[in-house]
Amino acid sequence: MAGPILVFAESTGSEFRKAAFEAVTEGRRLADLLRVEEYALVIGSGVKGHAPELGKYGADKVIVADDPSLALFHPDYYRKIALDAAKKTNPGIILIPATSTGKDLAPRLAIHLNTAVASECTQLELDNGEMVATRPAYAGKVLIKLKIKTSPKIVTLRPNVFTAKEVSPARNPTIDQALTELPNSRMVVKEFVTHGAKKLDLTEAGIIVSGGRGMGGPENYRILGELAEVMGGVVGASRASVDAGWRPHSDQVGQTGRTVSPTLYIACGISGAIQHRVGMINSKVIVAINKDPEAPIFGFADYGIVGDVFEVVPALTREMKKFYGKS
Repeated sequence: MAGPILVFAESTGSEFRKAAFEAVTEGRRLADLLRVEEYALVIGSGVKGHAPELGKYGADKVIVADDPSLALFHPDYYRKIALDAAKKTNPGIILIPATSTGKDLAPRLAIHLNTAVASECTQLELDNGEMVATRPAYAGKVLIKLKIKTSPKIVTLRPNVFTAKEVSPARNPTIDQALTELPNSRMVVKEFVTHGAKKLDLTEAGIIVSGGRGMGGPENYRILGELAEVMGGVVGASRASVDAGWRPHSDQVGQTGRTVSPTLYIACGISGAIQHRVGMINSKVIVAINKDPEAPIFGFADYGIVGDVFEVVPALTREMKKFYGKS
């Protein structure tokens, strides 16, 4: 498989997202196996000064497009810059985090490069020099192994599945400025609006405390927020609670919401319908709290607590405060 590895290192503001380090780490692993170089592509505003940080995770060279007009994700601008970088480096594999931005960018890039995308991948292997990607399908009930026959091979990596690791010794990457004339576009991106003061995106959170219809109303999510804050996590929600207007859609985990892979997923008052299972089944540890012992979620949870969430969650919060020394 000729050509270097090209990785899109996504940033928020001037800071790299956790998913960027995960992608660069995986890119380094593949580059070592294939004995090729790894390029990282950085697009944003105020990101140039942070570009050398990617060398800690194995990037040999970093291509930087830094301009105030790139502060927010613009589909046409980012696609043009990524396309120019691909044509310049002629990569064999392109890795992109499977974030909202990555899921938009990858197919746009594939169309112009006349290739295909393996999306939401959880594992990458090499078979006689050919990349084999693994991705879940049918609500996570099966894992599909696939090969992309065209080149470059574009892959989106599910966040929180691949582990970000610093290499030793750290590389000192060369920094190249991307000289790209931005295309004319009828799209105007004015702002991205988020709800609340959530520190982490759901897809990157290591701990998620989710609530469903069993929470009874929006005011009761306060106890989930307290538990999540103590443990350094974020609050999620089922479709039923989002449809009821209790939580914003950005909190929704499931088939029509976000797909997450946290280290710990605590489901509170969630029955465990197949639509919700799709979005969280790849969590490393699943804890279910529900007063109904017949709730489907107990069928696939690692740990189950049959009880009232309004008694169990506050008790769990008190214990976590003691554990983390925050009491």
